[in-house]
Amino acid sequence: MAPRTRNNPLALAVLALLWERPMHPYEMSMTLRERRKDESVRLNFGSLYSVVDSLVKHGLIEAASTEREGNRPTRTVYRLTDAGATEAVDWLSDLLRTPVKEFPQFEAALSFLPLLGPDDVARLLRMRIAALQLNVTTVDTAREQARAQGLPSVFVLEADYDSALLHAELDFVVGLEASITDGTLEGVAMWRELHARASGSASGRLEPEELAEALAPYFTPEGAAPPTA
Repeated sequence: MAPRTRNNPLALAVLALLWERPMHPYEMSMTLRERRKDESVRLNFGSLYSVVDSLVKHGLIEAASTEREGNRPTRTVYRLTDAGATEAVDWLSDLLRTPVKEFPQFEAALSFLPLLGPDDVARLLRMRIAALQLNVTTVDTAREQARAQGLPSVFVLEADYDSALLHAELDFVVGLEASITDGTLEGVAMWRELHARASGSASGRLEPEELAEALAPYFTPEGAAPPTA
């Protein structure tokens, strides 16, 4: 499989499962869910079948046998090919070695955050903080349960990573909300004034000339921002 097709982690999950033993797609799905891998890899049955078909097409897995239970439809059992084993190793190695820009939605929201007023943003961030605190509790509880069951850390590293990201995001959002609320965020005075002016217009937005006039006191001719107070 060429590197350009490495855009669906579910395909790597299938290769990893078949590294263990041959399986039919239903068993793959159930195994991923039982191991909670569906929390780190997007999984639905339709997409799983599409991934399996693609892996077969690329020669990375192949049909090994068929089986049937009672009146249920015949199931095809797949196994890993030598090419599939090589691809699994190469793909996983590349993911571990090379950082990739992933464009998270929250980062996009931060990029366009000034479209909303400071008070609205602070209120929404407080709601996000509450949701993050709940997520942190859920993830950390699951990690503790896994430890209590004697599951080695090497098998729950994705949960440890998820927990680290959640704690980091929570700390960031708490700090951001506080700096907006207490006015210490650089540029918040300008931001607040822009929205105060815009609120007086019929459209709720400033015309380009009005925007330029409102911004002018906050920037020198060279473009450097002045103090925020």
